[in-house]
Amino acid sequence: MKINVAIDGPAGAGKSTIAKILAARFNLMYINTGSMYRAVTLYALENKIVPENISEICSLLHNLDMHFQGDNLIVNAEDITDKLTIPYISQNVSSYAAIPEVRERLVELQRNIAKKYDVVMDGRDIGTVVLKDASFKFFLTAAPEERAKRRYEELLNKGIEVNYQDILNDIIKRDYMDSHREVDPLRKAEDAIEIDSSFLSIEEVVDEMSKIINRAISEGSEM
Repeated sequence: MKINVAIDGPAGAGKSTIAKILAARFNLMYINTGSMYRAVTLYALENKIVPENISEICSLLHNLDMHFQGDNLIVNAEDITDKLTIPYISQNVSSYAAIPEVRERLVELQRNIAKKYDVVMDGRDIGTVVLKDASFKFFLTAAPEERAKRRYEELLNKGIEVNYQDILNDIIKRDYMDSHREVDPLRKAEDAIEIDSSFLSIEEVVDEMSKIINRAISEGSEM
């Protein structure tokens, strides 16, 4: 049975952490699609390319060679993983992720990987666009305040000085932009199982998803 797992949801819901654990538990390749959009944002900002400059964005995409090594994203032979969670990237990624040419290129890369391997992907439009035929689809969410708290603690643990209210405001803004963008907006797939992690631990969410996957595997069916 081929296993492709799609995990969608808003920023800070814990998608990446949970996807990594599921990948290890079921021997899946983890594809952090959010990191790919953050990488484009990082290089665009470093090269002072604004989202409105589509021709320069397309040129940039053509020159970015991306692949994963474990959990790390390698772009043009450089491990840029640690650069991707800084607030400046978070504040700008939605603007670049909304560009149709960016989405088209990255979706193509993501689909090609899923054809070759059993994968788990997390993002905003995995179950609705990238992997419409995924074996398992989950929509993971949590209250904005809880998501802001998690991101705040994550950044503090990395030694990055941040303000909780700034993070909360950014998450609320990103939620609006992601769900209202014209191309592939954030939304729950009709056949996705929604899990609210506001009052659940990471382990409890993973266990819930694992039960669903294991049940389908034992029955020889998909979700």
